[in-house]
Parts: sequence; structure tokens; C-alpha cells
Amino acid sequence: MARHPKKSGKSADGHPPTWIEPQLTRLADEAPDGPGWVHEIKYDGYRMHARIDGGDVRLLTRSGLDWSHRYQATVAALRVLNARNAYIDGELAAVRPDGVTSFSRLQAAMDDGRTGELIFFAFDLLFLNGESTAGLPLIERKERLEPLFTTGASELRFSEHIIGNGPKFREHACRLGLEGAVSKRIDRPYAPGDRGLWVKTKCLNREEFVVVGWTDPTGSRPHIGSLLLGYYTDDGALRYAGRVGAGITVAELKRLAGRLAPLKVARMPLGAPPPRDSRFGSPLELSRVHWVKPELVVEVTYLSWTEENLLRQVSYQGETRGQTRAPSGSRHTAPLTNPRISRKGSANLLDVKRASRQRLDQ
Repeated sequence: MARHPKKSGKSADGHPPTWIEPQLTRLADEAPDGPGWVHEIKYDGYRMHARIDGGDVRLLTRSGLDWSHRYQATVAALRVLNARNAYIDGELAAVRPDGVTSFSRLQAAMDDGRTGELIFFAFDLLFLNGESTAGLPLIERKERLEPLFTTGASELRFSEHIIGNGPKFREHACRLGLEGAVSKRIDRPYAPGDRGLWVKTKCLNREEFVVVGWTDPTGSRPHIGSLLLGYYTDDGALRYAGRVGAGITVAELKRLAGRLAPLKVARMPLGAPPPRDSRFGSPLELSRVHWVKPELVVEVTYLSWTEENLLRQVSYQGETRGQTRAPSGSRHTAPLTNPRISRKGSANLLDVKRASRQRLDQ
């Protein structure tokens, strides 16, 4: 059960709490409408709390682990905020040149020791200068939070918001290639652990891909482990796009196994072999792969492309009926440079927010 904090007031010792359980979100199909909701961009990064107590600055994970040592540049930037002490809820993310956050880019930055490039997006304030603010309405907490983030530090951003027009806000966010939207009740206090007052809606892409093979199943899963997907470039080359196993029923696995068996070939149809390892999913074991003629086309939904040009969070929707060759929809240029796939938005996320404000009433 969620724990609701008391309204704003001085703490017993003047110091911020050691850790506060984060308020959570529930997934919904559509963003809520009406003036009682605040809508923010959904960032594709790590949920992180910033605890500031004089010179002692700590970055805490959603489970309370202290990760300050991993993000020294972020800690240094937070240290110069105009606050004696504070407790801030936010997201640590990596931003692509097109202004869209990328989880795979975040992981690559951590692997390569480039954490100074990361940005902390602050969206809530739970404690400030000796007083708890967690019990205040959300809009008041954000009004107190925004002035803190005027230092000009490139590592820090205030997460702007829109009031009302949730469905249109989400539609605009999806058009710009963002992960989605987070909608929050405007008048409620912070509720640690609660999943009802904050709602997230994701932007899922839907596309057709050619099946280039399948993997053997493991465990109790019958017939097929996952389908290997490919796409054609403008010059006719067939490239690997990733795997899909989610969303396929047992009956559909059996049917697909029957469809693919006659198409089996010994030689890989791809122009280049797929990567063995990826930051997302288990390693691809080529010894468990069966290649097929690229004739069967399926439709999938997916969240985004990774920095490695692989599909992320893929779900099977069905076979495209009546197709014996790759349709035009399965022809792409390199995913991260094709506007139709990467859907580049603006120079940075603040510009995206300003554009949203200008266009929501159009």
C-alpha cells in the first residue's frame, strides 16, 4: 500500500530523508484528458533521486542504492544548486543529437566511462531547505523546483510540463520519436509506491519485417524460440533487425513452424551476420538458428531502435497475408538515419516541449 507523506513542514532535524521510495506509474493505452492532469515527456533512462545536504550530494536508485560514485559530473553539477538541502526526483538519461533520450546510449556511456555526457532531468521536489514538500500538490512542488534549475549547467534540466490535452500531447510526443508521456494528477501529494496517480503511455511503432530465420525453443516453449527479422535497404541488401518472441501464442508458434519448415535453407540470407551480443536480450547462439528464404513477412510493434540498429521491446502482431516477396514496407535505409524510423524531432528536449505548447491547440 502506498505511503502518503504529511504536508509541507519542517523536518525533525532539518535534514532531508535518507531515502524516499519513489512514486510509480501504471501503464495505460491513452493519456488522460482534462485540466486535472500534468503531462511530461517520458524519458528513456534511469530513475534517480538526488539527495543534497550541504556539500553531501548523493544519487540514489529507485531501490535506494547509492550510485554517486558512478556519476561524478552530475554530482558536481547538483552541488552548485541554490539550495541548502533538497531531495529531488528525476531521471538520468543520455540524449542523442536529435534530442531524444536513448537507453542504449546511456548504457554505452556507462560502459565507455562517458558519464559526464549524461543529463539529470528533474521532475519533482520532495524536500527543500529544511522542509518537507512531499505533501504539497504536485503543481506547487514543481513551482518550487523550477527556480533551482537556472544554473545553466548542461548536466541538469528541469522537466517542463503541459496542463490538459493529454491525448494530443502524447500524439505529438510520438510524432517526434519520443518514448511516450507521463501524466500526473495536478493536485495530489507525492505517494511513495503508488501506481494510480501517475500514468505512463508509450509510443509503439508498427512495421513489417521479413523473417530470415528462427531459433530453437528452450524450456517448455514449443516449436519456435523466436523469429529472426530483417529489412531491405534501398540498394537491395538484406540486414538483420532483431528478434521477436513475445506475443506469439502456442497455436501460432505451431502454424509458423509449419510455414517456415519448407523455406529452410543452409545458407544465411543476410548480407552480414547478426551480432552475437547486444545490450538488450540474451546472446544469439548461431548454432540454434535455422535460416529460411526471406519470403514470409510479419508485422510487429516495437518501442525503438537501439544504437546498434536493433529493434527494442518487440511484440509479434501477425503474418502479412498474401505476400510472397518482401513488400515495400520492409524496405528501409539505416534505421537511425531514416526520418520515418528514427522520427527526429528537434535540437533538444526543451525545444520539443516548447513545440508541444505551440501546437497542442492547433
